[in-house]
Amino acid sequence: MAEQTPQSDTPIARNQARGWLHNPDLPIDLSPIFVWPPRPVAAFRWLARSWLQASTMLIIFALALVGAALLPSMETMKALSPVWIGQIWLRHVVFLILVAGGLHLWFITLQGQGQALKFDPRKQATKNRQFLFNHQVHENVFFSLVSGAGLLTALEVGYFWIAANGWVPTFQLSLDQPLWALWFVFALIAIPIWSSFHFYWVHRFLHWPPLYRIAHGLHHKNINVGPWSGVSMHPIEHVLYYSTLLIHLVIPSHPILVVFHACLQNLSPPFSHSGYEQVLVRDKQRLRVGDFFHQLHHRYFECNYGTIDMPWDRWFGSFDNGTAESRTRQQDRMKAMKRHTSAD
Repeated sequence: MAEQTPQSDTPIARNQARGWLHNPDLPIDLSPIFVWPPRPVAAFRWLARSWLQASTMLIIFALALVGAALLPSMETMKALSPVWIGQIWLRHVVFLILVAGGLHLWFITLQGQGQALKFDPRKQATKNRQFLFNHQVHENVFFSLVSGAGLLTALEVGYFWIAANGWVPTFQLSLDQPLWALWFVFALIAIPIWSSFHFYWVHRFLHWPPLYRIAHGLHHKNINVGPWSGVSMHPIEHVLYYSTLLIHLVIPSHPILVVFHACLQNLSPPFSHSGYEQVLVRDKQRLRVGDFFHQLHHRYFECNYGTIDMPWDRWFGSFDNGTAESRTRQQDRMKAMKRHTSAD
């Protein structure tokens, strides 16, 4: 049951939060889908913002349709082959370059909108020895394209090889089986919610100190995030993060759903890590991209482990809504945790 924002939290207007170049109206809120009492109108509007108007979700779904159309036949995928494996790998590389590279080109290389709607005033790190190649973006590109694309390809190839051999439940869309069409629509809407559920628990696990030191700390070097920071992760984190796709081994799935899920995992982080709230063209806001909820996580680390699509952070007390009072609550929570750890 989702509790409401504490009444003591003082609202902060856009661009008025201390320490930020830009901020949305604060406090930020979470999805109204998982609240009690239910708010069906608000929940529908929330879903409509993703699926019924120009959004990053629709961009990802459009790319997934292209990717699914380029899939080899199931007959071909019954036997592993470097040819079709390479096709899937190339799709992930090309799509990531289009999305992360395109956002980087617009926001950072061309400075297409300057610093307008940019959350953090700092630039991407260069000549910094904590990054591979002494360069934040170069390290991010390396881990995204080498480890990320490679391991995501391995998971997707494994699934399609198993599915092509009939070892997991699958279905095809046809006019004489309308129930599968209803299941397709339901699954399409549910996949981002499942992804959010999976991400929260994997992310909390990655913040376990030993695993953080071994793996997740690499991603968190990106305190000031950019589009290429999104899936720049240690290989261990990539395996855990992309393991959300394993759900398709147990639920009936269509190739489009699997490709969409893979694209969602790989392409939504460049949008949410873009560092900007919106794409601004000719002084008009064209596309919502940035995620202040997750921007807070990259600055303060031990808060907002999940996404705004599910209220896990609110339920477990780690939700930072961007206000001064909320930040104080999170600092008090961390101090209490440290005292408890010391006492043990």
